[in-house]
Amino acid sequence: MSDKFFYKGRQDARQHHTAHGGFKTKASQKSGSKKYPLTLVVTSEARKQEIEAQVAEAGLYATITVDTREGAVESIAELTVILNKVSTITTTKAPSRNDPCSCGSGLKFKKCCG
Repeated sequence: MSDKFFYKGRQDARQHHTAHGGFKTKASQKSGSKKYPLTLVVTSEARKQEIEAQVAEAGLYATITVDTREGAVESIAELTVILNKVSTITTTKAPSRNDPCSCGSGLKFKKCCG
């Protein structure tokens, strides 16, 4: 007889789904919020004021530090990614043949503009 019809003891408990693959069950952290502010580095006080104005205009929160050392590199990549985020493009649905025409004639689309 086949072994699949007989119970052979206790089955292993399933692993919790967060233990494998690093799957996060809660919403991920949103950069630029009060809890997770952006970390930006600039090279001068004037540049810091410019960046503060951009952050305030976008409604974000950031920790901006000034690095005046020789050969210091500006690090504002996090801000540019958020500011240059492309919004979703939505299009209107084209009328089907039997819908009323959009020109306002009262006829079906297929008899008027279609």
